[in-house]
Amino acid sequence: MRFADPEYLYALLIVPVLIFFWIGSNRSRATALKRFGSPELMEKIGMGLSRQRRIFKRSLILIGLILAVLALAHPQWGARVTRIEQKGLDIVIAMDTSKSMLAQDIKPNRLEKAKYELSKLIDLLQGDRLGVVAFAGTAFTLCPLTLDYAAAQLFLESITTDIVPEPGTCLADAIQASLENFNAAERKYKVILLLTDGEDHCKEMGRDPVKAAEEAKKQGAVIYTVGIGSDSGSPIPTTDDSGNLVYKRDQGGEIIESRLDQDSLKQIALATEGKYYHSTAGELEVEKFYQQIKQLEKKKIGEQLQVEYEERFQYFLAAAILLLFGSGLIPERKR
Repeated sequence: MRFADPEYLYALLIVPVLIFFWIGSNRSRATALKRFGSPELMEKIGMGLSRQRRIFKRSLILIGLILAVLALAHPQWGARVTRIEQKGLDIVIAMDTSKSMLAQDIKPNRLEKAKYELSKLIDLLQGDRLGVVAFAGTAFTLCPLTLDYAAAQLFLESITTDIVPEPGTCLADAIQASLENFNAAERKYKVILLLTDGEDHCKEMGRDPVKAAEEAKKQGAVIYTVGIGSDSGSPIPTTDDSGNLVYKRDQGGEIIESRLDQDSLKQIALATEGKYYHSTAGELEVEKFYQQIKQLEKKKIGEQLQVEYEERFQYFLAAAILLLFGSGLIPERKR
């Protein structure tokens, strides 16, 4: 036998408390009776209470309370094994790791905020395969599609702005690297979550992220974009040779401001019939994104064996009700 809710068993501690209370009550009653006369005389002319009936009645109450507590704990025995079909999506998180993600217009910075909110997204996922792509000037798969969310979480936590050696931001490469994780034979069940500040440095080299998104749609993928940062821009912190905090400057000596490019991210999402979300100092829209993908058609990912135990609380509850009700019908007075 096992209990589905064993925490309710702590309520059994009321049993010894009740026993000690009754013992103390009996002693107090006996002491009070002695003040009026001898116990033999009080027994003959008194209330005519039966000690045996009182003990029997209280025993029924105690057993009934114990059975009621056991019923609350949901006793189970007897089990059957069922096969549950797992359905889900293939989701690839593409994380921008360029130096601009160190900007502090979102505290503590854009990258750490994104990682924190993505960990909350992983907690929401159920049955979906998850992969992680890191990108800056180029992109590569950090974690292939997996159902092991703990492993995906570890890879996500390991992301820093030094993980991709090539500087810059190339959104087209991020989309292409994400597509390589999917089954090319499928034309649906594919989701890409692209997190970036939107600044792209590959357009002038002929790698257009919108065209990459259009190719992703042909392969059945839907892209959701999350813009991290502010339109007003923020300087990019770094350190000098002495380890002091400074800000990146251009060749003219001016401080470089990293600004969110919302228009590009909206176009990328629109090209695949996805959606764009804007994250500021508040929360990322992870719950809205999760509610959105829950509506998508899911595929069979695998099967899982599940043990289902038979509930037996009803027997304990029925016995407890009978005992407690029966105890109320037993008088303590002698006939």
